[in-house]
Amino acid sequence: MQAHEIDYHIYGEEMQYVEIELDPQEVVVAEAGSFMMMENGIKMETIFGDGSQQEGGIFGKLLSAGKRVLTGESLFMTAYQNIDMGKRKVSFASPYPGKIVAIDLMKYGGKFVCQKDAFLCAAKGVSVGIDFSRKLGRGLFGGEGFIMQKLEGDGMAFVHAGGTLARKELQPGEVLKVDTGCIVGFTKDVDYDIEFVGGIKNTIFGGEGVFFATLRGPGVAYIQSLPFSRLADRVIQAAPQMGGKDKGEGSLLGGLGRMLDGDNSF
Repeated sequence: MQAHEIDYHIYGEEMQYVEIELDPQEVVVAEAGSFMMMENGIKMETIFGDGSQQEGGIFGKLLSAGKRVLTGESLFMTAYQNIDMGKRKVSFASPYPGKIVAIDLMKYGGKFVCQKDAFLCAAKGVSVGIDFSRKLGRGLFGGEGFIMQKLEGDGMAFVHAGGTLARKELQPGEVLKVDTGCIVGFTKDVDYDIEFVGGIKNTIFGGEGVFFATLRGPGVAYIQSLPFSRLADRVIQAAPQMGGKDKGEGSLLGGLGRMLDGDNSF
């Protein structure tokens, strides 16, 4: 194996975290901001790119970092190395309610394609790049699913799904139509494209977007019920307007609260 062989355990139900057990000198690479806790004896270091072992020299590092910029991620990642004599543990948390999915790349032919914000962490040696689309429809209309990340190698990788997770095993030729934001990821044999919903009423009044993704088997696809973009939109819609004062929600108790705060502008 080129990637480090790490052990892990996923804890929790709705707000999960993954605990990685590192042997001496083993390394796990994670997105900035996903760190939760670690035991003494682990060295934390910011690296340029994804730190995959198959990339060498400054050119390889620049190429790796450039891929991450295209997906909207930071130029840097964080590597956690066990420099102690015994086993040590480091944990990474989900960014919002959902599930953590462990992806064994060896079982999926060395490649897994996922949403650009789904990747959480991986064993050192796993390459994190972008999956270029050769179809014009994906590039022009893909929306949230336009730029997909690809995880390549023979190690373990961990991705995050929002809400409830659905695992679909697609048979050859079987098609699954999905909201582009609800795709977590899929195996390399799944054919992915963007399709027009169709119909003037659907386009203008449907409220579900003009395009959706089609996933064609064979392969395995992971679907999430709560993409972060949808969660963010609902939060923004529910946020108090007009200078932070919500005039319409909880009229009686809200008004009483404003009176006690000395606010008489009803």
